[in-house]
Amino acid sequence: MLKVHFATNSRAQRIIWLLEELGLEYEVNIMPFSKEGLKSDEHRARHALGRVPVLEDGDVSIFESGAIIEYVLARHKDGGLKPEINSTEFPYYLQWFHYCEGMVMPPMNQIVVQTILLPPDRRDENVLRQAKNLLTKSLMMVNDNLADKDYLIGNFSAADLMLGHACFMANRMGCVTDEMTHIKDYVERISARPAFKKAIELK
Repeated sequence: MLKVHFATNSRAQRIIWLLEELGLEYEVNIMPFSKEGLKSDEHRARHALGRVPVLEDGDVSIFESGAIIEYVLARHKDGGLKPEINSTEFPYYLQWFHYCEGMVMPPMNQIVVQTILLPPDRRDENVLRQAKNLLTKSLMMVNDNLADKDYLIGNFSAADLMLGHACFMANRMGCVTDEMTHIKDYVERISARPAFKKAIELK
C-alpha cells in the first residue's frame, strides 16, 4: 500500500489531495512540522534534508511533490488527471505543472523565510519587497490564464494539484491581491472539492 510521510501546511498536502481525487488507498505518517519531527534520524533516512512529502510504494521511496504526482499517475492511474500527449492541452498542462515550482514557490518561500522563519533582527526588507513583487507578477500570469477557464487547462488536472495548492497558500498568506479576481474564484472552486478539504484538514 502507498504510504505518505506528511506534515500539515506543506507540499505534502498535494499528495493527499492527489490520492483522494484518484480514490487510491494509502497510509499516512503525520509528523509535526518542526525540527524534532522532520529532522529525526528516522526521517532523514527517507529524505536526507528532512523534508516532506516522501512516498513509499513497496521498495520505492521517492520525494519531491511533482515527481510523486507524476509517479503515481504513471504507475497507479494509467495517466489519469492529465491530457493525452497528442492533445492540444498537453503542452499547457506541462507548462502550468512546472510553473508552480519554477515561478510561484521560490518567492513564496522567500516571503515565509523573511516574515516567519527568520528572527526580526535578521530579516531584510529589500529581499522581502523583491519577493513580493516577483510573486505578484507570477500570480498575475496565472490570473490572466484563468480569465476564461475554471481550471488551468480547462478541465481539472494534476497541474491544479501543483499550482492550485500554491495559489491557495498564497491567498491564505494575503499575497493574492483583490484585483486577482480569477485566482480568488479559482481558490474557491478548489476549496470546495472534497478531496482538497481532506488534504487541508489533515493534521
